[in-house]
Amino acid sequence: MSEGMQEGRNAVLIDDKDNVVIAIYPLKAGDEVRYPAREGGLATFIATEDIPLFHKIARVDIAVGQNVVKYGEFIGVATRDIKRGQHVHTQNCESSDDLEGVAVEDVASASERKAVSTKCTRTFMGYRRSDGQVGIRNHVLILPTSICASDTTERIARSVEGCVTFHNQNGCSQVNIDQQMTVDTLAGLAANPNIYSVLAVSLGCEGCQNDLVVDAIAKRTNKEVRTLIIQEVGGSIRAVEEGTRIARELVREASLCEREECGVDELIFGTNCGGSDTSSGLGSNPLIGEVSDWMVAQGATTVLCETPELFGGEHILARRAATPEVGEQVLKIVRDYEKYVQMFGAQMREGNPSPGNMAGGLTTLEEKSLGCIHKAGHSTINAVYPYAAHIASHQGLVVMDTPGNDPSSVGGIIAGGCQLVVFSTGLGTPTGNAIAPVLRLTANGRTARTMADNIDFDAQATIYGPQSMEELRDELIDQIIRVCNGEPTCAEALGYTETALPHLCNYM
Repeated sequence: MSEGMQEGRNAVLIDDKDNVVIAIYPLKAGDEVRYPAREGGLATFIATEDIPLFHKIARVDIAVGQNVVKYGEFIGVATRDIKRGQHVHTQNCESSDDLEGVAVEDVASASERKAVSTKCTRTFMGYRRSDGQVGIRNHVLILPTSICASDTTERIARSVEGCVTFHNQNGCSQVNIDQQMTVDTLAGLAANPNIYSVLAVSLGCEGCQNDLVVDAIAKRTNKEVRTLIIQEVGGSIRAVEEGTRIARELVREASLCEREECGVDELIFGTNCGGSDTSSGLGSNPLIGEVSDWMVAQGATTVLCETPELFGGEHILARRAATPEVGEQVLKIVRDYEKYVQMFGAQMREGNPSPGNMAGGLTTLEEKSLGCIHKAGHSTINAVYPYAAHIASHQGLVVMDTPGNDPSSVGGIIAGGCQLVVFSTGLGTPTGNAIAPVLRLTANGRTARTMADNIDFDAQATIYGPQSMEELRDELIDQIIRVCNGEPTCAEALGYTETALPHLCNYM
């Protein structure tokens, strides 16, 4: 019997301002809903409908047109009268049409922000690179500059232990601005400190020519980069043979590297979520936020991404900006993303939340976003970065403008320099990455059981106890340190390396 059941509670009230509570067990019509009251003991009322796990229940009557409030914030509008005890979901609640957020004048000024004193108290064993960065893996990257080289790089990487690669669907038939983003992303992945050296492979006639990619890599790092052009060596078979020979040389050199003690302040800590349900915003994302705040206090950099999942919560993030200029950048990336989607006659709420999100209890984009931004903890936001841009060390909390798609958002922050990514999921996902470990956690007990092959950390105690959030934070930090020291994540053990590079427009 869980601690939550022993206490007698079967629901959670997140904020006193909320007019809904969350069922942490499936409920039947007629069941008594019991949630901890702020003044002590349990508050109760009767569920008048069946309530699925992690779905919302009205704790007061909500009139048509009235705001539905969760996390103490607006998540939607009641589309019909909702009586106390009824199920609150897509049948009676919908998003707002206004995603404009707040004006920059509402953002706190720098003088209102308190400087965070940092002190590094934890270390890990990492690989010190010639450019000064620290890696937690020691890979040789076989880098395809285009889709036409991807099968060749896969065959080379398979032949030599210690090599990694991925399928690059881009690299040719792109307009200039789109191609430049691809080049910048490839350069960022190559420059990631988890990479010892690079073999860049191109076909020879694509848009992302080898010299363009190699030059871009050189602007970010001084690590060794070798090249191979398939058309110049005489075809795919000879390219694989020559590439395998070069890869073996690079892996031999990499094997001479030894780990050394490094401070946690040298980490760039990435965060992401996917396959979300209500448990993500209720448990696992707040836990990641606690770790993010701890990392900031250690002097590290932490990264929040997934711009589409900031919609409806961007005003809250903007208020936390270090300066009005940074606050305006937070609002701008959301506005620009909305305008981009509208160019195609679409709206952000089309397909977001996804069917899986909604089955898991998420009703509106605002609700999903408010759960998503919990990964950012409570720290000040110090900068906003474009997709795959190089992220500076010792920056505290920053935001990167990425798509919501898991492989492309994870790929963007890793191209920015993240050595590892902590990834929350409600329904379960196998997402990994070739360059950096992706550590997955869930606060959904069912997912922890059914997706055990893919889950690194069971965070359901964030909802049910008995551990406190601080105790769970320390457990997760300990596991992160072990991963930094070389312990493989589930995705690494399975060899899952999904990578997707985004497009700004269709192929030419």
